[in-house]
Amino acid sequence: MKAVVRWPGLWPQLLLALAAVTLALAAHGEGLPEYRLKAAFLYNFAAYTEWPAEAGATLNVCIYGADPFGAEADSLNGKKAAARTLVVHRKTQAEALKGCQIVFIANAGSEPVRHVLDVLRGLPVLTVADTPRALQHGVALNMNLTQERVTFEANLRAAREARLELSSRLLRLATGVQQ
Repeated sequence: MKAVVRWPGLWPQLLLALAAVTLALAAHGEGLPEYRLKAAFLYNFAAYTEWPAEAGATLNVCIYGADPFGAEADSLNGKKAAARTLVVHRKTQAEALKGCQIVFIANAGSEPVRHVLDVLRGLPVLTVADTPRALQHGVALNMNLTQERVTFEANLRAAREARLELSSRLLRLATGVQQ
């Protein structure tokens, strides 16, 4: 008869390691559409962020502006991340973003980014963009596409100001981290 060995704290660690590998593979996924990869990144950003209790059981993922994702973002609906259910919304007014926990700012020039950040100041919202210099304007995570690879950089100050903690596992995969 075989003995069964149980390691109580090992399963969560194994699941996190598997998710990290998935994120790394997605980052190198050749031939996949850009916004399918970026939707996968949004999922992993949600999973690797420590949310305050006030975030509730649902994480509203809001796409602000012209939606570059299309059906790719809809694939996130109903998925679980960080023990919360993701629900995707599209918003065209910055003031409507106050009920969101993750905001992707599409086609973000400096003025729209600043306006959205002003509206969300003090709220536990993870701001994400894929625009050059968005990180310097105060977005917490900014995705880049270089040679068909999606990468991202992190702004820890912006995340902390939103009362969010980004996992060290996530930050290890970032191409740049601003303190």
